[in-house]
Amino acid sequence: MSERHPIIAITGSSGAGTTSVTRTFENIFRREKVKAAVIEGDSFHRFDRKEMKTRQAEAEKNGDTHFSHFGPENNLFHELEQLFRSYGETGTGQRRRYLHDAEEAAPYKQDPGTFTPWETLQADTDLLFYEGLHGAVVTPEVDIARHPDLLIGVVPVINLEWIQKLWRDKKQRGYSTEAVTDTILRRMPDYVNYICPQFTHTHVNFQRVPCVDTSNPFIARDIPSADESICVIRFANPKGIDFQYLRNMIQDSFMSRANTIVVPGGKMELAMQLIFTPFIWRMMERRQRAVGAL
Repeated sequence: MSERHPIIAITGSSGAGTTSVTRTFENIFRREKVKAAVIEGDSFHRFDRKEMKTRQAEAEKNGDTHFSHFGPENNLFHELEQLFRSYGETGTGQRRRYLHDAEEAAPYKQDPGTFTPWETLQADTDLLFYEGLHGAVVTPEVDIARHPDLLIGVVPVINLEWIQKLWRDKKQRGYSTEAVTDTILRRMPDYVNYICPQFTHTHVNFQRVPCVDTSNPFIARDIPSADESICVIRFANPKGIDFQYLRNMIQDSFMSRANTIVVPGGKMELAMQLIFTPFIWRMMERRQRAVGAL
C-alpha cells in the first residue's frame, strides 16, 4: 500500500459485472479530476487467443478437462504483482494491452485477440486502477492482495453470474449454450481454488441477488433487471462507514449484519458513488500530503 501511489483493484469472475463497477469509478474519476492508470486483467493472461485455443486442445487431448483462464498456469501472476509493487513504490511499471476485437486492434495494426508490446506507464498518474479476474490472488508464490489500498469484490450469486455470462457470450460473441456451459464446467476447479478465495481478502464486496426465479440459468431468456434484484454490500472493516447516512440516502435499504447493508438493485450505482467518492477524496488528500512532504 502506498500513500503517494495508491492502487484500487476490482476483482470478479467472467460475467460477474466488474465492467459496470468500472464505469462507476470512471465517472468518479472524471468528476473529481483524478488521472488513473487503467489496467485490464486480460492483459496479464499468459497466451493470446490463438495460442490459448491451441493449448486448450492439447490439454484436452492429454486428458486435462479443466484448462482455463482462471488458474496460475495461464496467467502472469508474478508480472501482475510486480506491476502493483512497482507502481506503489515509484508510480510507474510495465503494462500491455489485450486487443479484444477488431475495433481495439485497428489502431495497433494487429489481429484481435493479441497483446500489444510491453510499455512503461506514464509517471504522472494519481492512482492505478485494475479491473479483472485476479486483483486479490494469494498463492504460495505471490500475494497480489497485499498491494491495493482499496480492494473491491464483485460476486453475484452463482446462478445470476452464469446467466450474465451465458447472455453475454451468446448475444455478443455468438457462442452456443453448449459451448458456454462447457466453459463454465471446465473453469470450475480454478473458480473454486483461485476466484472464490479472493473475496476473503477484499475490503468491500458487492453481491447482486435476484428476486426472481433463476433456478435453471441455462434456460433463462434474459438477465434479471436491477429492479428485480437486491445488492448485498459487505465491508471487511466497517469502522468509519456511516451506515446511517447511507440508509438515509438510499431508500428501502437495511442492515442485515453489523458490517452489511442491503440496498435495492437499482440503487447499486448510487451506493457505490456514496461509498467510494469519500474513499477517493481521502486517497487524494493523503497523496497530496505525501507528495508535498518530499
